[in-house]
Order: sequence, then structure tokens, then C-alpha cells
Amino acid sequence: MGVSLTQDRLSSLCRAVTVPAYDREALRPGVLHIGLGNFHRSHMAVYLDRLFAQEEALEWGVIGSGVMPADVRMRSRLRKQDHLSTIVEMAPGAMSARVIGVMLDFVPVASAAIVKALADPRIRIVSLTITEGGYFLDAATGRFDPRHPLILADVADPGHPRTLFGMMLKALAERRARGYPPFTVLSCDNLSGNGEVTRRTLIGLAERIDPDLAAWILREVTFPNSMVDCITPRTTARERELVRRRFGIVDAAPVVCEPFRQWVVEDRFCAGRPPLETVGIELVDDISRYEKMKLRILNAGHASIAYVAALLGYRYVHEAMADPDIHAWLLALQEREILPILEEIAGLECRAYRERVFERLRNAEIGDTVARLCANGSTRQPKFILPALRDALAQCRPVDGLALELALWCHYCRVAGEAPKVPALSDPLAARLAAGARRATQAPRAFLAIREVFDDLAEAEPLMVAFAGWLEFIDRRGVRVAVRRYVAPTRHGRSS
Repeated sequence: MGVSLTQDRLSSLCRAVTVPAYDREALRPGVLHIGLGNFHRSHMAVYLDRLFAQEEALEWGVIGSGVMPADVRMRSRLRKQDHLSTIVEMAPGAMSARVIGVMLDFVPVASAAIVKALADPRIRIVSLTITEGGYFLDAATGRFDPRHPLILADVADPGHPRTLFGMMLKALAERRARGYPPFTVLSCDNLSGNGEVTRRTLIGLAERIDPDLAAWILREVTFPNSMVDCITPRTTARERELVRRRFGIVDAAPVVCEPFRQWVVEDRFCAGRPPLETVGIELVDDISRYEKMKLRILNAGHASIAYVAALLGYRYVHEAMADPDIHAWLLALQEREILPILEEIAGLECRAYRERVFERLRNAEIGDTVARLCANGSTRQPKFILPALRDALAQCRPVDGLALELALWCHYCRVAGEAPKVPALSDPLAARLAAGARRATQAPRAFLAIREVFDDLAEAEPLMVAFAGWLEFIDRRGVRVAVRRYVAPTRHGRSS
């Protein structure tokens, strides 16, 4: 049957499970985390759990929060188990479990309750995992989009904010009025310059509501950039059953992740911080070098294998990485078109990092799905693939492999959900992508002309020529032969 996960039953768990080694009653709130899903619990919460186990910084307990329907479900699940979570780390051939207890409460998913929590002077860090789509960015420019309907609604009625950023503004205004210090806003999302992105969105909204408050935020609030890394799949019935069967724990929301995690943070906290460096977090002046390496190797690597793996019928990432053609494709693309641009990052061993990434992608225990990597391409590709493509074009470097990656995505968009074993298209722009991909059969520019994704890249002639050539090649010879052709062009030419 298993033991239900609650505070009073921790002593009944099997000895193989690590449980909180600190007095949870002694914890006091210091962090409000918004978007409390799997990644936060596998990453930031694990670091804090390690810190509290040293009987340090107990005034930095976590309050959960969120603004999405999924947050309502998560709140319900966690409250029933005293806000405890089981974290299972899946190393090749081994797994370990720990119950983390850093969370004290979960705020009701309602604007007034969230503003009240944000205004609490005990909260000194507001951290975010709200996904790329939560920052109200214009897809073409990557800048704050003041025309978004929810932003316009907050400008029209700032007393009843509907967005997280409107709620933060209202809370900061209350703190300023009461003489309370502000909080640090710490993004943990996979965005280049995530702290700066957060600052631009918050200030962009503030300038339209209260310019004086905007000026105060610019002076007083800090937005450190951070680079976060830990492969954390979604939780399904498979993971819940694994935790029950292997560790005897009945957990409604367990987290399964890889044992590797990395967190590099700019050391800019306006209201203090816990001693993060004592538990392996790297505090630096500038994360840009670390961030670029991770986004271009790990995240772009995920994007590069996603669509070829889906089109070849693979369900799991580790299965795809065991395919010699997919492995060779990713290696060749990285070696020819990604690493040459990254070689300018002094002091970082990019190839050693790449080899570690490949090891992680081959980890069969995680069960990371190809469908997860394929989802939301319209937000992932502009963050992970298109910046490398723009750099290569600006430096007159080859873009043949990056053009093939886009052609594979295009082909996926026109057959997703219809070809056998190919997962359905899951994307906020699904209809636009599918329509553009179908038109690209006769007019290749139709796909790259989706400006919300590609902006002006359709006007880059070297890319356009290579992209059109790969689409035609895929139609004639198939996906597998296309990646083989890129890896060994002399053996697999484009002629019939």
C-alpha cells in the first residue's frame, strides 16, 4: 500500500529515504516562490533543503504561490501532505529519494491573497518559474509587449491586477508606503538574461501605471540573472507508481529528476540572501558566459534532437540518443556550428561540458520524453536555436545544420499527430505553424515568414536557400537520410 506522505508519518518511511534533518517548526518565511512546479522542487528547494540540514538560514523558508490553473491543483495536492515533496534522483543504474520540507504554506491562487503575501516584510526574495510565456514578451523582438490584453487590463485597473507583474507592483507600492524594504526578484526560468527580462517587464508595466513607483523600483529593487540546470520531466502516473513501489511513499506530486544540478546566480540581493555558496551554488558578478554555454549546448541540444527523434518514432530521449544517426547528427551540429561561436568564452571548457550533457541525455532512468522537448517550439526555438543562427549569419559562418534543424521542425509541424508515433503539435501557435509548414511544401518561405517566431530571418538568403534545399531533400529522401547527409555529405549527397 505504501505510507501517505505527511509530517507525522515521516518516521514510518523506509530508512533508504532521507527526511528533513531540521525542525520544520523553526522555519520562518523568507522566500515567496511563484510557479511552484517540479523544477522549483528539484532545484531551488533541494538547495535550501541542504542548507537547512546544516541548521543554517532557517529564516528563509518557502511560501508557494502561483496564478495558473495548474497552481490550484498543486496547492491542493501539497496541502494534503503538509507541503512535503519526495524528490527522486535517477542516476544510471541507481536511484535515491529524499523528502524535502522547505515549504511552509501555499498561498490561495487569488490576486488579493498573492498581493498580501508579496507585501509581507518577511519576504525578501520573490523567485519565479513561470515559463518563457509568463513574461509578456513580444515574440519577434524579445522585448516587453505593452499591448498584451492582460497588461492593458492591469494598466486600466491597477487596483485589481490580473498579472503576476501587476500583483508585484501593487505589493511593492504597499511596502514603500509602509516604509518596508523591497524584495529581490529572482527569475529561475530558462531565458537569456532572465533577471533583465524580468526587470524590463516590471518596469514597463510600472511606467504605465505609476512612474514614481517605477523610478523607486529602478533604484531599490534588484533582479539578478541566474542560470539554472536540472533535467526534470513531468510527473505522471508512472512516476507516482515508481515512488510508491520503490520507496513505499504515497505522494500525489513526487518529482523525478537527474542527479546533476547547477545554479549560477549574480550576487545582487537588495534585501539579503541565505548563504547559498555553502551548498554548491555559484555566486558570480556576471552569468552571461555560463548562460550562453548552457543555452547553446544543453537547451539547443534538446531542440536539435527533438524533432528528428519524434519523426523517427522515439518516445524517450535516451532511446533517441542511442540511435547512431541522431547521436552523430547532434555531435556534428555542435562541432561545426555551435562550438566555434562559443570558443570565445574564455575560461569555460565547452567540449567537456558538452560531453557531460551527452551523458545526461543518455540517462535512461529519467524517462524524459521526446514529446516534452517538442512542445512549445515557438517559444523554445527563438531562445535556443535562433540566437545561434543569427550569430552564425552575422559572422558569415555556415548555417547548413541549423537550417536542417528548422527544416526538421517544419516537417514535424506538418505531420505531427498524423504520422504514426509522431506526437501531436503542442504549441500556442500550433495552427499558424501547421498552416505555414503545409504551405512550405510549395513555398518554403511561408514557414520562416511567421514573424512572431522568426522576425526577419526569412530575408536571410543563405538560410533561406539551405532551408528550402533541406525541405525538398526530406520530401524526397526522408528524415534519416537527411541527417546522415549532414553528418557525411560526401556519402549522402542531395542528388537522387
